[in-house]
Amino acid sequence: MIKRIKLRTLLIGGIITLFFALLVGKVFVIQIVQADFWQEHAEELWSKKKVLPASRGVIMDRNGDVLALDAPAYTVAVNPKVINQYNLQDEIVKGLSEILGKKEDELRTLVNAKKENGEFYPQREVRKEGWKIDQDLRDQVEKFKNELMEAHKLEDVGITLIKEQKRYYPKNSLAAHILGYTDREGNAVSGLEAYYDEELKGQNGSIEYKSDGRGIEIPKASEVYTPAKNGKTLQLTIDDTIQYYIEQAMKEAYDELDPISMTVIAADPNTMEILGMANLPTYNPNEFWVNVDQKNFYNHAIKSVYEPGSTFKIVTLAGAVQEGLFEPNATFMSGSIRVPGQTIHDVKRSGWGPISYLEGVKRSSNVAFVKLGYEMLGPDRLKEYVDNFGFGQKTGIELPGELKGTVDPVQQADFAAMSYGHGKLLVTPLQQIVGVSAVANGGKLLEPHLVKSITDPLTGEKIETQTNVVRQVITPETAKEVSGILEQVVSDQKIGTGRHAYIDGYRVAGKTGTAVKPVKGVYDYTKQVVSFIGYAPVDDPKIAVIVVIDEPKNSDLGGGAIAAPVFKKIVNQSLQYMGVPKKLDDSAKKNEQSAGQKAPDLKGLSVIEAKKVLSSKGISYATLGKGSDLVSQFPKAGTLLKAGQHMYLLTEEGKNMKIPDLKGESLRDAMELLSVLQVSVKAEGEGFVASQTLSEENGQRVVTLILEPPDQNEKTEESDSSGAPEDVTGDSP
Repeated sequence: MIKRIKLRTLLIGGIITLFFALLVGKVFVIQIVQADFWQEHAEELWSKKKVLPASRGVIMDRNGDVLALDAPAYTVAVNPKVINQYNLQDEIVKGLSEILGKKEDELRTLVNAKKENGEFYPQREVRKEGWKIDQDLRDQVEKFKNELMEAHKLEDVGITLIKEQKRYYPKNSLAAHILGYTDREGNAVSGLEAYYDEELKGQNGSIEYKSDGRGIEIPKASEVYTPAKNGKTLQLTIDDTIQYYIEQAMKEAYDELDPISMTVIAADPNTMEILGMANLPTYNPNEFWVNVDQKNFYNHAIKSVYEPGSTFKIVTLAGAVQEGLFEPNATFMSGSIRVPGQTIHDVKRSGWGPISYLEGVKRSSNVAFVKLGYEMLGPDRLKEYVDNFGFGQKTGIELPGELKGTVDPVQQADFAAMSYGHGKLLVTPLQQIVGVSAVANGGKLLEPHLVKSITDPLTGEKIETQTNVVRQVITPETAKEVSGILEQVVSDQKIGTGRHAYIDGYRVAGKTGTAVKPVKGVYDYTKQVVSFIGYAPVDDPKIAVIVVIDEPKNSDLGGGAIAAPVFKKIVNQSLQYMGVPKKLDDSAKKNEQSAGQKAPDLKGLSVIEAKKVLSSKGISYATLGKGSDLVSQFPKAGTLLKAGQHMYLLTEEGKNMKIPDLKGESLRDAMELLSVLQVSVKAEGEGFVASQTLSEENGQRVVTLILEPPDQNEKTEESDSSGAPEDVTGDSP
């Protein structure tokens, strides 16, 4: 019995000892072996970490006007648990649908959302219509929420507004293809936003603190604070005013011409700072999701390649002048020229007879440039100049996705075609503006850039972009001579193909282009790219501009008639904005006297009295009708008069007035006059009015104007048809 008791005692004692040993061992493992693990686990329970988001860097124009910044945003969230508790589903679904534009069935799914265990969710975000909304929508949601709370006498109706931030572009679509955009998650997608994403996004900060079991911060407990580093500030080279001039001029032309696309780039040729760059169609980066068509996001300025046509003749001309081969008064036979395997024609296939090379440049004769580039320079030297002017290479601009184009002549005919901008030659608009700027600035090929400086907002450190000279492609003397020749292309109002780019008071140099597009290896003359490129003032260039219009509905008019006026408007506005004074002769000064004035109110005056008022103000005028009393005036009182604009004094009702003979008038002047007479206008051809016919449509008088160039029955390169090579079958090279 005693023995049994001893055994039991030993067994119990052994078990207790073993248990104690295991307990000590477990404590040892937890406190010594697994100390780090349990320490970290404990810290997870009482330590909290809150992310402090960094603000994305500001993007501004050269004058400090903000183009992109982070702005407060709000995300709408619903609480299905509360909404169903108070039976508010129908009211909330209807109200939020009206405010946010989200479908009611999608909202109903959200307000009734349940977990797997059958319980309602405490919060569901309203994506995407309620995600990062602006202040205006936020206020509407807040008002709706308060109205519900008041109507139902509740403190919570299950609607929450979560404060966040989003990227905001104050000027909407202005410079959209330059800036690019960030998506709703804040990821950079395109443009400078993507190219400088690392510099712009900064680094998030954080704050770590201790909390009790309920998650409430413990006062006086240690904190670890890491401040956020906001993104760097980009100051661009573009001027938002010049950018606005560009986009407004483009919209007017785009609406009228209905092309596939349109591109304009403006630059300072002395530094290659881009002053403006735009494409149509475009998009609003604040609402990028609205434009489902990807073509709206395409930056043609750097990503579209095309055969440039006659604007490229500037390169051939520069090479010929540099090599001492251009004799302006030497003559050649225009019309056509044979090269191995092909015959190349001028736009006027019969030619203009024997003409000088200077006249050939003014008329944009393809034959002249084949002789200058292919025959005189020769294929090798021509190719060398094309390469030196930067074609076939990326320019290095700070935008993603730039293409380098193609310079790949193989056959002799390829070199001949390249001399006037066709063949195995593809360029981007940006390469073109860089190339012509080299002529404008004295022969230096410069690297273009969009960013003027990058500043760290924390340290104030500022990195400025320096002008980068790639190479000297022609001498300053050559550049000056070429500029003088290109100026005559614009200033010669009789045969100069660029005459529609002429600006009173500014010396303009430029070149038109109309390139036929190849379709399946064959040039299709119904599909053309028209363009104009130039700079001003010639003696001290401040701005260079290229205008490219892809397949306008009436491409027969050519670059001179379609693209040059867009160039003229942009350059005229920009130079005046930049404070570049006009140098006017006496006749030009007279035309300018009325510019900037508002049309006076002539109501109640006799014709004689009205004439005296206009004469005293230096405003030119024309009287229409046979009456002695003034019936109406055009433009209306208060209208800002353009340079050289006439005022018309009507002595009869316009709709009853006889239509005058408009022969010899420009299309613009003829249309202005006919609008006064309340007559619809149709125009055929190009140049000046040669004849007119009157008809009636739906009770409205319609005048059809037949336009012809200054030289009767002659079509100049104002419509600069590319003169794409015409194959001559059966001919050996």
